Amino acid sequence: MLFRRHFLAGLALTPVAARAAQPLGTVATISILADMVRQVGGNEVDVVSLVPPDGDAHTYEPRPGDLLAVRGARVVVENGLGLEGWMDRLRGASGFAGVRVVAAEAVTPRHFVEDGATTIDPHAWQDPRNGVRYVRAIAAGLAKADPAHADAWRARADAYAAEIAATDAWIAARLAAVPAEKRQIVTSHDAFGYYGDRYGIRLHFVEGIATDAEPSARDMARLIGDIRAQGIRAVFIENMTDPRLMAAVAHDAGVTVGPEVYSDALSPPGGPADTYIKMLRYNTAAFADAMLTNR
Repeated sequence: MLFRRHFLAGLALTPVAARAAQPLGTVATISILADMVRQVGGNEVDVVSLVPPDGDAHTYEPRPGDLLAVRGARVVVENGLGLEGWMDRLRGASGFAGVRVVAAEAVTPRHFVEDGATTIDPHAWQDPRNGVRYVRAIAAGLAKADPAHADAWRARADAYAAEIAATDAWIAARLAAVPAEKRQIVTSHDAFGYYGDRYGIRLHFVEGIATDAEPSARDMARLIGDIRAQGIRAVFIENMTDPRLMAAVAHDAGVTVGPEVYSDALSPPGGPADTYIKMLRYNTAAFADAMLTNR
């Protein structure tokens, strides 16, 4: 009888122990956030990204599997600032009851007027100082969901934040070689505003903050005129946008198309920008080389 009681007690405790040993199930909306979760969480988290590498969060349409992923997650990490217009509905429909992390919650957002309306720029991760804020928010959210690993996650967050700060210093030093009058880039859509503000770069773009609206012929003509007048020598196509529009702009302006850059999504694993830090460094090298050729 004593053996039987001990045996049954062991059966009752086993699922609890098994759950405690399992990685913390986490869902991130975009691949950039998923990488940050991996850097902070290490082997103690199991993270999936709803929008895949090379995917466009602005136009993403959730799939049935996303509903199940969110429902089963203990943590959901979102950017916020209006990037994922589809996420509130998805989270509500899933019945998610875990910890929600809004990575950009501590960010001071960029505001500007677009088509007569005040708009918030959601691409805050393009300033590495905001990347540090994201990391702090993620570490706090993981710790809230699983306090047993809080110290480890905070230690990793500290180390990762220091690496991001070092990358920020590297970017500033790399761009210091570019004269102020040459600091201009042209990209597919308005995704590098925080980056431009941080490093003193003037930005031109075909599409606005979102990627779901076709630019007018007048907007296209204005951009082509700016490229010619400013002596800009290269334009950049982002990995998550249709390249044909930018190729047409480059052709009509008589300039070259620079290497693909990464704004809203990382490259697939093994690519040149498959982590947040590699993305920042890769983009900077591409921009710096192109800007130095500007007149």
